[in-house]
Amino acid sequence: MVPVRPARRSRSALVCVPPPARWTYSWFERERGGRLPTRVILRAPTRADEAEFLRAARRSRRLHRHFAHPPRTPEAYRAFVRRTRQPSHDAHVVVDPGSEALVGVINLNEIVRGPFQSAYLGYYAFEPHAGRGFMSAGLAQVLRRAFGDLGLHRVEANIQPDNTRSIALVRRLGFRREGYSPRYLKLGGRWRDHERWALVREDWRGAQTAPARSQ
Repeated sequence: MVPVRPARRSRSALVCVPPPARWTYSWFERERGGRLPTRVILRAPTRADEAEFLRAARRSRRLHRHFAHPPRTPEAYRAFVRRTRQPSHDAHVVVDPGSEALVGVINLNEIVRGPFQSAYLGYYAFEPHAGRGFMSAGLAQVLRRAFGDLGLHRVEANIQPDNTRSIALVRRLGFRREGYSPRYLKLGGRWRDHERWALVREDWRGAQTAPARSQ
């Protein structure tokens, strides 16, 4: 997961743009010299996902390590669903259209309007689906929504320096490293350093012409 920076803003500065209930997006990834399509379904998390979500989170502990801390109890999951319904959040579960399994989560958090027009990006995959291009496909579509439907100008991702796969992923999507924040968030009982990566709408538009690569 890419942890997000806490922020306090007046609700009057927020605009809620409901996402489509469900949509499919295709992402073409390069592998062994060919182009293989990875299709994903994105939709809002619901109470009906609770049991499958908690199973996926529990079996992914080793993958998530100190990088991500998804809900792992019914109470935490229900609080997560309630939080995603606030206008300051835009949350999506990533679904494999073949098996309809939950393969990951992507959140736009702390959406702020006014002159800022920005959000913080958080995401994590579930085992055994990591590294198969699903998150690349899902993130590409969420960024399209962020800079399109939501009208944002900037999306920021804060990533721990040893989370090299996540850093490589945002770099491929066009993010730029803006800085380094020592002891930025307390995760797993420790204050952890983070790199600050960001993408603005103008750079995102330019990145659309770059060749897609697999996660």
